[in-house]
Amino acid sequence: MITFDDIVKVYPGGGTAVDHLSLELPTGKITVLVGPSGCGKTTSLRMINRMVSPTSGRVLIDGRNVAEQDEAVLRRGIGYVIQHAGLFPHRTVLDNVATVPMLLGRSRREARAAAMELLERVGLSTEFAGRYPAQLSGGQQQRVGVARALAADPPIMLMDEPFSAVDPVVREGLHREFLRLQQDLGKTIAMVTHDIDEAIKLGDLVAVFREGGHLAQFGTPRELLEQPVDEFVAEFVGRDRGIRSLSFDTAAELEVRPPADAALDGVELVLDASGRPVGWRRAAEPEPLLATGGSFTGADSLRLVTDLAISSPVGIAVRVGPDGKADGIVRHHDLVDYLAARRDHRPAKPTP
Repeated sequence: MITFDDIVKVYPGGGTAVDHLSLELPTGKITVLVGPSGCGKTTSLRMINRMVSPTSGRVLIDGRNVAEQDEAVLRRGIGYVIQHAGLFPHRTVLDNVATVPMLLGRSRREARAAAMELLERVGLSTEFAGRYPAQLSGGQQQRVGVARALAADPPIMLMDEPFSAVDPVVREGLHREFLRLQQDLGKTIAMVTHDIDEAIKLGDLVAVFREGGHLAQFGTPRELLEQPVDEFVAEFVGRDRGIRSLSFDTAAELEVRPPADAALDGVELVLDASGRPVGWRRAAEPEPLLATGGSFTGADSLRLVTDLAISSPVGIAVRVGPDGKADGIVRHHDLVDYLAARRDHRPAKPTP
């Protein structure tokens, strides 16, 4: 557990960066620090590995004050991932990852073998091992940065806006990979971001900071979305927080209609020979086919179903089974009825 015990940080000749911060980051969980620029989130993160020292207060790891520990020993147990990865440009990908194990006394052969395993774990094939950072895309560099941070198998990882320098499509893939890794490894992770969507998606717990280094609210993503403590948090989380909160519930209990019921809206779901959705055909305009815009399964979130129904050219979301075959549809007004009934805690029945 990482504990901030009444932390204050005042820079000489400047303002207060962190103002009486008391916070506990639980072991084995992802805690995300989020807030506007200049709110003290990065300063707080860097106090954990003593890159910044507090003016007053204590930072504890499992009850031990970090200020009383040897810096080098402390940092060996803490992985650190930053924006743009921070790789050594003159070293290959493999040697970038092998650097820390070699510093810890492992042989070059052992360190490289461990590095190769880590590259595969973060989703990079062996063909990348001999390349240099300049030969990689931004997303690939970030994967290498994560692998290097994991190289010493640290119990704690600090991540300072690790995904902000890549485009949205790459970021989505990195998020999935990161969550998969965390499920396998169970590290204690403190992460800084300015993106509330990223914080809600990745964090088990989220700490929202306001300007002046004040902690505005600390809780689960659901608590932030459904119970913001004040106007600042409500504004920061966003006025669309009701839609975002649908990310925490699956579509498993959502009642669907047979695909043939799309005829009630004057459309037909066109399937291929295997029963997979191809597109929509309007009865009045058989051609061209309209794109489905994607599909969902019972394990997907209600937010995804809502997005699909809203973006669908015919206002219908398509459900598929494990084999990819269409097994049901949800019309947008049925979805609205379901969400309203869910809010009111009463059974929902599709309208004719």
